[in-house]
Amino acid sequence: MATEALFRSDAYLQECMSIVTRVDETGIALDRTVFYPHGGGQAGDAGWLVLPDGARLAIADTRKSKHPEATPDDAVHLPAPGQEALLQTLVAGMPVAAQIDWTRRYRHMRFHTASHLMCAVLPYPVDGCSITTEYARLDFVTNEPIARETVEAGLAALVAGAHPVTIDSISDEELEARPELVRTMSVKPPSGLGRVRLVHVEDVDLQPCGGTHVANTREVGEMRVAKIEKKTARTRRIVLELA
Repeated sequence: MATEALFRSDAYLQECMSIVTRVDETGIALDRTVFYPHGGGQAGDAGWLVLPDGARLAIADTRKSKHPEATPDDAVHLPAPGQEALLQTLVAGMPVAAQIDWTRRYRHMRFHTASHLMCAVLPYPVDGCSITTEYARLDFVTNEPIARETVEAGLAALVAGAHPVTIDSISDEELEARPELVRTMSVKPPSGLGRVRLVHVEDVDLQPCGGTHVANTREVGEMRVAKIEKKTARTRRIVLELA
């Protein structure tokens, strides 16, 4: 049974009622979830599954399912260490409340949107990114020097501009005809499913992305460049952190 990925349409949804569909050595599968699975450079969500008796099973990470019949949205929720006793009570068909660690998720959302703004500040292809709770890291394909002050000023202006961030989609055929929309070289948008999810920062950026984002750039808040370094002869790595 495919997982209904509720975070695709509402990144602010913090909890949902779900039914356990499978429990095995790979993790816990649910019929619907608010947990984002690691992918596209963004870390997976952590949180809790609240069982019918009120017990809280801690989830340390979320990953895409590798089950032979899994769809691209299927996820497995990985229990934190020390949850063995609760795991033994978990069975297929059991209703649970899936609750994400919202503080962690919201930081991911802020950093991920900031990374899209960076694609407007520095109009170079991206050859690798990582979105975590503590930082956003992007590798830009350029051998030109990058000034910290220029990056921070450009990012701050886009944050202050309060640009709406919305979700749209594009057909596989339309995306193929508009290759300029794909900014990342290391992560290709999923195709073959009919439509590809787009994240649109109004008047700033439009690109395929499956991650979670804030609704307005002002929510990104203050950020600073923690590091700029020459990663390879053709790439410059920039690390952002919260100011």
